[in-house]
Amino acid sequence: MGGIHRIAGLVISFLTMALMAPLAWASESGQGEWLDLTHSGVGYLAIFIFVLAYTLVMLEEKLHLRKSKPVLVAAGIIWGMLGFVYSQHGMPQVAEEAFKHNLLEYAELLLFLLVAMTYINAMEERGLFDALRAWMVSRGFTLRQVFWLCGILAFFISPVADNLTTALLMCAVVMKVGGENRRFIGLACINIVVAANAGGAFSPFGDITTLMVWQKGIVPFGEFFDLFIPSVVNFMVPALVMSFFVGKERPAAVSERVFMRRGAKRIVGLFLLTIASAVMAHSFLGMPPVLGMMTGLGMLQFFGFFLRKTFDSSVEKARAKAEANKDNDRLANLGNVVPFDVFSRVARAEWDTLLFFYGVVLCVGGLGFMGYLTLVSEAMYTHWDPTYANVAVGVLSAVVDNIPVMFAVLTMNPDMALGQWLLVTLTAGVGGSLLSIGSAAGVALMGQARGIYTFGTHLKWTPVIALGYVASILVHMWLNAATF
Repeated sequence: MGGIHRIAGLVISFLTMALMAPLAWASESGQGEWLDLTHSGVGYLAIFIFVLAYTLVMLEEKLHLRKSKPVLVAAGIIWGMLGFVYSQHGMPQVAEEAFKHNLLEYAELLLFLLVAMTYINAMEERGLFDALRAWMVSRGFTLRQVFWLCGILAFFISPVADNLTTALLMCAVVMKVGGENRRFIGLACINIVVAANAGGAFSPFGDITTLMVWQKGIVPFGEFFDLFIPSVVNFMVPALVMSFFVGKERPAAVSERVFMRRGAKRIVGLFLLTIASAVMAHSFLGMPPVLGMMTGLGMLQFFGFFLRKTFDSSVEKARAKAEANKDNDRLANLGNVVPFDVFSRVARAEWDTLLFFYGVVLCVGGLGFMGYLTLVSEAMYTHWDPTYANVAVGVLSAVVDNIPVMFAVLTMNPDMALGQWLLVTLTAGVGGSLLSIGSAAGVALMGQARGIYTFGTHLKWTPVIALGYVASILVHMWLNAATF
């Protein structure tokens, strides 16, 4: 125990010196409203804490430690140190306002994502995705047809649903059809990850990074679709190469009958209406998109109320219809029919991801408030050509999650043309496809297809994926040259 006490004492001493150091020599801006802490003990300690926290995030699979925990603690420590330093300088309100600014940015994104996740969970609970999967596995497609079909569907579903849900859905189909064919499953999973990430890059709703850029008001809603063709290229180039290594054999069709629960299709319609409301709130009313999303959540709650109130009568009607048609499968399924509860769908949101997002926004915001993002912006976007800097952002997002990378770029807010902002949106979105750990879709599929789709399996095809990455950048710079 004595050793532990000595270590604790050293840590406390180090923290005290780090906190007190800025009081002696931190420089203030001309207006006296900001402290440059980039060369202070607090600054160095904050970087160390963030790097340590993010190392734990990257080791999530091995440590079985949820990624939100280390960044939540890191955010608390970093802003706690900032609060202490600014209080000692008689400017506590400056740090408080900076914290509130970062918190407001997070709150808007949190509520937006929470509504989107609730709708996706509602569609899943109503059996929409199960019905789609059952339809695909019962068609008797060849393996190459399944490879292309899953990739194309992943590309077009992920702009509306998140890439994680899309990838898990398509992977379930691949594993059902592939059976013991490990080579096919591995290639198909790589294709799904690339397609889901590429599909999310041209839509404000397809990825958190594109959502951040849109909500920041940097890229108008309609301009994102300039990235459609480059995103198609990013998906098609590696898919075309990999498809030659997929056989044309036709596995036996798997007969599976799935019944969607009442209201499934109407919930899809409400979701599309909610997205339209978010776009109109931002584009025509000048309000944050979250206004439309929260209104849409209210509409879903009203629809849930309607489903609950009419539940008993709807079950009786369904029973009478099934008995008249002698549909035993549908009669048996009536035992699985349950009322719809919106709040149970809210509870099933990816809270670990949402809290991780809080930690990242606050950590990066704290480092930016210390002055580090100004230094990075100066180095990358002044000394480098912006194109090289934005391409590097994409490569970095293959190792580090694209959320903190994009939030850092948005916080730096370099003076760039629209074409460059579209470029960094594209590279941050698709750069994660270079490695299996570079995106939530890749990490999820490594768990779902454990031992088949692995880091090494993906790495073998990284050169082909990189070819698509480069090709998509060149196509964007060619097609959208007028915006640079």
